[in-house]
Amino acid sequence: MSNLELGIIGNGTVAGLINEHGECVWMCLPRLDGEPVFNSLLGGRGKFAITLQGHCKSTQRYRRNTAVIETELEAEDGSAIRITDYCPRFMDKGRMFRPASMVRRITPLRGMPRIRVDLFAQSQRGDYNMVTRRGVNHIKFLDENAGFRITTDAPVSYVMDGRDFVLDRELSFLMGPDESLSDRVGVIALEWLERTADHWMSWSRRLATPPDWQDAVIRAAITLKLCVYEETGGIVAALTTSIPEHAGSQRNWDYRFCWLRDAYFTVTALNRLSAVGTLEYYLAYLRNTVAHTKGGHIQPVYGIALEHDLTEGFANALPGYRGMGPVRFGNQAAEHIQHDVYGHVVLGASQAFFDDRLHAKAGELEFEHFEGVGERAYAVWNTPDAGIWEFRGKAHIHTSSAIMCWAACDRLARIATFLGKPERANYWNAKADEMRTGILDLAWNEKRQAFTGAFGEDALDASVLLMAEIGFIDAADERFIKTVERIDEELRDGYHVYRYRVEDDFGLPQTAFTACTFWHIDALARIGRIDEARAMFEDVLAHRTRLGLLSEDIDTSTGELWGNFPQTYSMVGIINAANRLSRDWDEVV
Repeated sequence: MSNLELGIIGNGTVAGLINEHGECVWMCLPRLDGEPVFNSLLGGRGKFAITLQGHCKSTQRYRRNTAVIETELEAEDGSAIRITDYCPRFMDKGRMFRPASMVRRITPLRGMPRIRVDLFAQSQRGDYNMVTRRGVNHIKFLDENAGFRITTDAPVSYVMDGRDFVLDRELSFLMGPDESLSDRVGVIALEWLERTADHWMSWSRRLATPPDWQDAVIRAAITLKLCVYEETGGIVAALTTSIPEHAGSQRNWDYRFCWLRDAYFTVTALNRLSAVGTLEYYLAYLRNTVAHTKGGHIQPVYGIALEHDLTEGFANALPGYRGMGPVRFGNQAAEHIQHDVYGHVVLGASQAFFDDRLHAKAGELEFEHFEGVGERAYAVWNTPDAGIWEFRGKAHIHTSSAIMCWAACDRLARIATFLGKPERANYWNAKADEMRTGILDLAWNEKRQAFTGAFGEDALDASVLLMAEIGFIDAADERFIKTVERIDEELRDGYHVYRYRVEDDFGLPQTAFTACTFWHIDALARIGRIDEARAMFEDVLAHRTRLGLLSEDIDTSTGELWGNFPQTYSMVGIINAANRLSRDWDEVV
C-alpha cells in the first residue's frame, strides 16, 4: 500500500486532499496555488479531521464517475459513520458555480458513534496559527489572504473544544468565504451535493472513452479536470508541493504552477476524449502568454494567473512529507531556458484552429501571434538549454528540446495550409525540413545505435521516445526501433522506465518516472510489441492508489508512489495508453 492513499476533491477553483481516514490533509486558499491552510500532509498543524472513537477500519471510494469522495469509518464496537466530501461545482444562473468552498457531510450508519472534529488552520507557510472567532453556527478563521468561514449544524462548542460527542444525526460543514448562507447549512449541503454529483455524471457521460479500462480513463479525466484553474485556463502540474521523488532525496519541488509542457499533454489527453472545453480555457491562457512575450523568450512555467516571478523559497516551519524536507514554495524552473516550450505552445493551441466544436476557434489573428513563437523556435533549436528535466547545473543541446522546436514549425505549416496561406505554409515547411535534417544527423549516435538525450552525448534519455508521438519520425524507422531497444536495456527496470540513469544535480535517480513508462508503452505499441505494451500498462494500473490515482514516481523495488500528487503527466498516460491499446467499440458490442 502506498503512503499516498489520498483522494482529490475540487471544482476548478480549489482542491482538497482527503486521506483514507477522512482527514483533509491539504487544501490551499483562495485558489489551487494559494496558502495551504490545511497542511498536515507536509507535517504542519493545519487539518480538518473527523475521528471516530475506537476506529479500526476504513473504506473509501469515489461516487461513480464523480469527484465526490465517501469515506466509511468503523469502530471496534460496530458503530460506523460515512464522511462525504466534495467541492461544489454546477451550472447556476447561466454560469459555472465553483466557489472557493468545500463541503463535508457526516452521516451515522450504525450504533452510537462517538466522533471528534479537529479543526486547525495555518497560514504564512505554517508560521502563523489562524485566530478563530466563533458565531452561533459558524467559526471564522482570520487571515488577510486566506481567511475563511466554516458554517455547521454541529455543536460549535464541541468543535471549538475538540470534544467527543455522539453523532445522532447527519451533520454538515460548509467551508468557504466569510459570508452568510441563504438557507440552513444542511439543506444547502445536500442540494449542492446532488447538483455537483449530477454535473460530474453528465460531464463523464460525454467523454468519448475507449471500451477497455473505462473506469481508469474516466477517473484520470476527472482528475485532470480538477487540475485546471478555470478562471484563467492555467493547469497545475500537480496539486501539491515538496513530496520528494524518493526518500530523503531533497528532490522536493512545488508543482502548483502551469508548465506549458505539462499543460499541452493534459489538454491533448482530454481532447482525445472529446472533452474540448478545457482546450478553450487553456487557449485563452496561451493567447495571453503569447501576447505578453511578443515573440521573445517564453518561460517554461508560469503561475496559474500568468505570474512571471515564481522565486523559490523555503517553508522552514513545515517539516515536510514524512519529515523529509525541505518544503519549497515557488519554482526556480521559471528562470530556466527550456527551448521545448515553443513547441508545446504551438502544439497546445493547434487543435483550436481545426476543431469546429469550439465556441471560439483560433484564426488568422492567433496564427500571426503564434508565428512569432515559431520564429523563436527556429532561432534556438540547436542551442543549449536546461532540457525537459530542468537540469540546474548544466546545459546541452537536448534532443527533446530540438524536436519540439521542429514541432512548432511543422504545426505552423499545417495551420497555414488549413487557413489557405500557401506562402506561409511553404515558409514553415522549409524551416521544419531544415531542422529535421539537422536533428536526425546530430541526435543519432552511431556508437550507441540510438538517439541520445543531447547532441554529441552518449547518455540515453526517455524523452526521445516522443519523436514518434509528435510525428517527427516514423515508428517503423530502424533508428527509432533501435532507440526503443537501447532504452529497454538501460533505462527500463521490469515494467518501469527511468528518465535517465546518469548523475544530475542531486545524484543518481532512484525512482522510475511514470510518464516515461507511458511513453515507452506508446513506443512499444507503435513498433508492434502490443502484448508487451499491454502488460506494462496493466502493471502501472496495479500501482495506482485504491482510488485510481498516480503520483510522479514509482520505487521499482517496493512499488511505492513518490513525488507530487496527483501528477498530471501520469494521469495523461492512463488516457493515452488506454486509447492506443483498447479494442474498438465495434469489437465489443
